[in-house]
Amino acid sequence: MITEVKEKKSGKRSKGSSEQENARFGAKLAELRKQKHITQKELAERISREGDRLFGREAITDRAVSKWETGASLPDAQQFISICHILGVTDVLHTFRGIANSSDPFAGLNKLGRERAAEYVGMLGENPHFSLNEPSRQPIRQIPLYDLPASAGTGVFLDGSGYTMIDADGYAASAANFAVRISGDSMLPLFEDGQIVYVRQQQELASGDIGIFILNGEAYCKMLNTDNGVSLVSLNPKYKPIIPSEGSDLRIVGRVVG
Repeated sequence: MITEVKEKKSGKRSKGSSEQENARFGAKLAELRKQKHITQKELAERISREGDRLFGREAITDRAVSKWETGASLPDAQQFISICHILGVTDVLHTFRGIANSSDPFAGLNKLGRERAAEYVGMLGENPHFSLNEPSRQPIRQIPLYDLPASAGTGVFLDGSGYTMIDADGYAASAANFAVRISGDSMLPLFEDGQIVYVRQQQELASGDIGIFILNGEAYCKMLNTDNGVSLVSLNPKYKPIIPSEGSDLRIVGRVVG
């Protein structure tokens, strides 16, 4: 008799725990959906389209999504995979259970940090030195390579007349107006000392863009940060951001495209 009582109590605890897990899952699902600015109806329609295309499944309605978000029910495995795909969830354990994945290099980054890291990964993917994919061939064209490097360290003057013409091909070269040779290690791991980078000439950059800047007559390859004032940021953490003082002459030369 004692054993039966314990089993019943254990069952009640398990049910309550399950309901709490369902509620936590539903709250996280609603949070992710709202971050993507997707309505319950839109999410249901996209899951339905994917289910029909891949498995010939019947459509679901926004009522199903509503039940998931209140914890009244849960999506099945195929629906859950569709949800992760639509909402951009790549680390399921971290997102829905709060369990850090030690093998995930983004695990210690906040939302902004993950966005910046994704940008760098995209740039690495376009660089033939790092990409597994064979780059599509673009017509070879000649662009100027400036003899004096844009600094990735302490700053070097960019002489507007001292350059040589080089052959360039590939997507990045096709979008560039000129090239510069990096000096220093402050933009590691993306750009190495001596590496040639392609630059598209433009006078405006968004925060997070990597560009070529001239500050008080010296040229730098840095990432622009305007989140709290203007600063030129190195990717190598051993270098502190460069914060132009009031009255400094800061000009944007262009954006690094590869």
